[in-house]
Amino acid sequence: MKRIISAAAALAVSTGLAGTAQAQAQEGEPIKIGVLHSLSGTMAISETTLKDTVLMMVERQNAKGGLLGRPLEAVVVDPASDWPLFAEKARELLTVSEVDVIFGCWTSVSRKSVLPVLEELNGLMFYPVQYEGEESSKNVIYTGAAPNQQAIPAVDYMTEELGVEKWALLGTDYVYPRTTNNILDAYLKGKGVAEGDIFVNYTPFGHSDWSKIVADVVALGADGKKVGVVSTINGDANVGFYKELAAAGVSAEDIPVIAFSVGEEELSGLDTTNLVGHLAAWNYFQSADTPENAAFIEDWHKFIGDAKRVTNDPMEATVIGFNAWVAAVEKAGTTDVDPVLDAIVGVEVPNLTGGTATVLPNHHLTKPVLIGEIREDGQFDIVSQTEPVPGDAWTDFLPESAVLEADWQDRKCGMFNTQTDSCVQIQSNY
Repeated sequence: MKRIISAAAALAVSTGLAGTAQAQAQEGEPIKIGVLHSLSGTMAISETTLKDTVLMMVERQNAKGGLLGRPLEAVVVDPASDWPLFAEKARELLTVSEVDVIFGCWTSVSRKSVLPVLEELNGLMFYPVQYEGEESSKNVIYTGAAPNQQAIPAVDYMTEELGVEKWALLGTDYVYPRTTNNILDAYLKGKGVAEGDIFVNYTPFGHSDWSKIVADVVALGADGKKVGVVSTINGDANVGFYKELAAAGVSAEDIPVIAFSVGEEELSGLDTTNLVGHLAAWNYFQSADTPENAAFIEDWHKFIGDAKRVTNDPMEATVIGFNAWVAAVEKAGTTDVDPVLDAIVGVEVPNLTGGTATVLPNHHLTKPVLIGEIREDGQFDIVSQTEPVPGDAWTDFLPESAVLEADWQDRKCGMFNTQTDSCVQIQSNY
């Protein structure tokens, strides 16, 4: 390889292409990977694992010979669960460290904080967590689920398989639960569910007194109709919620709960007595029985040095995003953002549940939807799995969004109005 590079550089000099010679001479310099995940603060328990996942993928890629003949180097920063600090750290990664790509963020508020920086500086970030949709940025690849890849199929499952007729939409009070529940409220009413059969409630982070809310949920079924809970409750508040359900004598059979923010990481080390039989909707579970997943779990345990460390959905989304970026860089022959973005649409990479993920023109992915039932050991029995579902940046169930499409391949627009045949705006709706 060195001989080839030297020969190419010599040829470039002899033909007067000094710029090409300089590029070839820098061939061995590291490709820098920015890691923008909280390593301290309230989100560290979730995000540190994703930092470790990126480091593992960098190590694996270097073991394969790097990328474009160059080694990868991770640049890790700590935005410390401080939403404005995410923007500062993103700017630092792009302007001081000069990273070629960023893998980062968890909460929607942290992503919204980073978006203006990415779009100003034309950076590229892969975002690995399920979110509320209603967004498509040129500078972000959304590798987590949009609502049509998690929330909508979850409600369909509870309706068709469990006979749920009345709904309690319970969430933590921030943008993801509120937007997701607005979509679900519209979807359910469109299916003929009466307004009085939908109970919506929001609680602050860390909420602990669930007695009144659980009593309201139980009262919802006083007429004999089957009640189901859709939970976008985040963090430690889940422990108190499930405990209160059990204290009220409510089993998963009586009132099933399907959660969008409870996975293996959240269950790890908890007493799952009160959670057994309840459900979660994700695009990946550690219990997925595929050769790809078995190999990934083995590699993860070897890398982290702990056979008890679990895997989870955002980890798989990180892996898919990393592999898609590598494939796009190889296809483009450069790490420059615009050529990589042109190359990444249509890229297919394996997921860990046995299929493939395709990067779509709206910068979302195709993903299977899995429903899992919580077991005593903190893992999930997979009770339902769909074929891959294309992620929808703009929901079909809110009138103002139903007319919008995102297409960065042909229309070069993340918010295209199909009625007026025009691009509403290029930059994201921060």
